[in-house]
Amino acid sequence: MRLHCETMDNEKSIAEKQEALAEDFLVFDDWMDRYQLLLDKAKAMAPLPEAERRDDMKVPGCQSQVWVEVKLVDGRMQIRAASDALITAGLIALLVEVYSGHTPGEIVAAPFTLAERIGLGSHLSPSRANGFANMVKRIRAEAARLVNR
Repeated sequence: MRLHCETMDNEKSIAEKQEALAEDFLVFDDWMDRYQLLLDKAKAMAPLPEAERRDDMKVPGCQSQVWVEVKLVDGRMQIRAASDALITAGLIALLVEVYSGHTPGEIVAAPFTLAERIGLGSHLSPSRANGFANMVKRIRAEAARLVNR
């Protein structure tokens, strides 16, 4: 199994990152193993300290609390995130891995296909799936806002 390094993966396109992650997940037939990979992603994510988790960073519509911080650095979006629930933290870690380091234009132009590719939607509760969709929307909306400034 390959865990992605952010510095190496910044040279990959968003589509390539999603494909690599899909390959990581599809190695496992059992969803318990896929959930474990998701939990491993959550644990490997750079922490967002409690003191930096502001209300304006919260993603609405999530069952758990999710904070997303987006900054534009040298024309590329740098994304930090956290959640108070481990599975949700794994979900947001996937999005950070896919999108962080790309330009807002790249993010707006690239559809998010990973969840469908690995069948994630059918293995999440409806409220968690809705929250995950809101996380994707939040990051893509931030990218669109930055493209239009």
